[in-house]
Amino acid sequence: MAVGSLLDPLTLLRPRRKITGISAILLPFTDSGAIDWAGFTAHCVRTADAGLTPAVNMDTGFVNLLAPEQKIEVLDATRSALGGKNFVAGAFVRDVFGASFDLEEYRRAVAAIVQRGGTPVIFQSHGLTALPDDELLAAYEAIGRDCDSFIAFELGTMFASFGRIYSPDLFRGLLGVRKCSGAKHSSLRREAEWQRLVIRDAVRPDFKVYTGNDLGIDMVMYGSDYLLGLSTFAPELFARRDVYWSTGDPRFYELNDVLQYLGFLAFRAPVPAYKHSAAMFLKLRGWIGCDATHPRSPTRPDSDRELLRGIADQLGPVPA
Repeated sequence: MAVGSLLDPLTLLRPRRKITGISAILLPFTDSGAIDWAGFTAHCVRTADAGLTPAVNMDTGFVNLLAPEQKIEVLDATRSALGGKNFVAGAFVRDVFGASFDLEEYRRAVAAIVQRGGTPVIFQSHGLTALPDDELLAAYEAIGRDCDSFIAFELGTMFASFGRIYSPDLFRGLLGVRKCSGAKHSSLRREAEWQRLVIRDAVRPDFKVYTGNDLGIDMVMYGSDYLLGLSTFAPELFARRDVYWSTGDPRFYELNDVLQYLGFLAFRAPVPAYKHSAAMFLKLRGWIGCDATHPRSPTRPDSDRELLRGIADQLGPVPA
């Protein structure tokens, strides 16, 4: 199948495929602005018990707003809560437009994750995404020397000013970085993700394309796996949906539709406010005691609570 305008997504459909799900964990807060550590660790355990891999220090965990010591606290709390179960964590380097690529900061971020048993997810930065293609691939090679494997991350500028969606040729080059086991794709564009699946299937079939498209969660039907913020709203229901797909159960479609409806509501503009939507939803489900968000993160109107309550009712009772 050709890559580009002639791409035919119907040829990519993968019925009964086992889906790998990674869920970006919401970092909850109290009314005073403190981190709700009990709520956070309980949600990590809940997510792992559902069969999804927890992802911490991601955008859903306010990684760009946390102090360095808070990010370490998150890693320590995750390791302690999960007791040796797998998790992934964002390796985030804060810089500004025009900054040079800072390999040493990336190495420190990766080391902190690896030392605690996690797999790094390499966030982009101004310095990284400004590199020419050959130097950018070399940067990923250099980052990979300090870990057994890592997950790359393409981020659209609607999420962050330092984001960059790679060209198909550059993505193909990324598949040649052997320590890179997969890449999260967050362009919110199906065609770009379909292109990556075609390239992946031709070049390196074991490579994981993790959809970050919270507005197109059915990308799993075409061969994507996922690393989503939306799944933190209901990890057990995403896991159930995934089983429905792998077994050919037609209940997949209705459940996916309601979860997608939740995504359309939560991820509307301004997109970063989805984290407040997540806090509202988790409180409605009885999983956290407060639906405050990070003090520097945008919020949703109070009227959203009733909309979210209606979706929660559609999805059914919360598991005991």
